[in-house]
Amino acid sequence: MKLKEVKNLLKTNNLLETVPEAEELEVINACGADLMSDVLAFSKEKTLLLTGLTNPQVVRTAEMVGIQVIIFVRGKQPQLETITLADQLDIFIYSTEMPLFEACGILYKYGIGPENINYL
Repeated sequence: MKLKEVKNLLKTNNLLETVPEAEELEVINACGADLMSDVLAFSKEKTLLLTGLTNPQVVRTAEMVGIQVIIFVRGKQPQLETITLADQLDIFIYSTEMPLFEACGILYKYGIGPENINYL
């Protein structure tokens, strides 16, 4: 599914000016998490992270595991430092009013698979 379709389904707001190429990004997997240690410890491959955390550490975690898109749930707005860091690292960030459970469910319903978990 293309990122533009994900944004449509979740009714997102852009937090950065999105480059046209981003709209065509193929989203295959997603992860919903508020514990970045779980993302680091158990994640193997993802394209999109849904989270309620808004601090810069979320962007740093995304960078470490190769996540290209972060969607903040429950209408949360990240700190300016978080937005600036995402922009510098070419990580696309959005916000949705939906809760985490609902956003994950909608993506799953429309064919986005769960992350491949790297069990220790």
